[in-house]
Amino acid sequence: MTNSNSFLEFWANGAFKILIRYLITASIAFFLFYKIFKNSLWFRKIQKKLPKLKDYKRDIRYSLISILIFSTISLIIFYYLISYTNIYFNFNEYSIGYYIFSWAWMLFLHDTYFYWAHRLMHHPKLYRKVHLIHHKSTNPSPWTAYAFHPLEGFIESLIAPLIAFTLPVHISAFGLFFLFQIIYNVYGHLGFELYPKNFHKTFIGKWINTSTAHNLHHKRFNGNYGLYFLFWDRIMGTIREDYNITFEETTQKEVN
Repeated sequence: MTNSNSFLEFWANGAFKILIRYLITASIAFFLFYKIFKNSLWFRKIQKKLPKLKDYKRDIRYSLISILIFSTISLIIFYYLISYTNIYFNFNEYSIGYYIFSWAWMLFLHDTYFYWAHRLMHHPKLYRKVHLIHHKSTNPSPWTAYAFHPLEGFIESLIAPLIAFTLPVHISAFGLFFLFQIIYNVYGHLGFELYPKNFHKTFIGKWINTSTAHNLHHKRFNGNYGLYFLFWDRIMGTIREDYNITFEETTQKEVN
């Protein structure tokens, strides 16, 4: 960071990058599935209806607020506290094996943090005041990915310092991980199931969170609390009983 760059410029640059990632990812998903291939892939639409225009507007509005919060946390980490974190810049400082391991670590850490924070926000005292904003999208779309109440946005953003202050992570892995995060987040709220038929029954698939699983959470308001995986849901008994049948119905193309 050079002396010529002010913290405000740093913050604005971070906000712009997060905004662009959100807009590009959500836009591509929206135009592909809600415009171009809507009819041909309608059998994979989890809820056989489209959100209303007001739902898109609300989701985008709250997502923009969340992005401002995310960029502020990014400013604190990378502008003020970078020398205290475990983020490293020299690729040769650790092996390629460790680089790969750091991805597994971030996935596990984020999924675990999300699951328990998510369940906490379903506590009656927090749900109506905080998490209800996100659940106003009972039929989510790609624009729902960052549609959080400001307090929930802050809670969600804490995964960044949690990663930065635990195990060492290369700066490129950190950045790419959060690119992956928004892509998978958009998929989780897509409203269409992309995984193949019977994927949920495979050895790997039974542990992977799907758009169907998260869509049921939005539709029914409880169960399926995971982000990337379903192992916490399966361990804690919070996987919804209607998950399997819904996945099968969504991925089964009707034969005329």
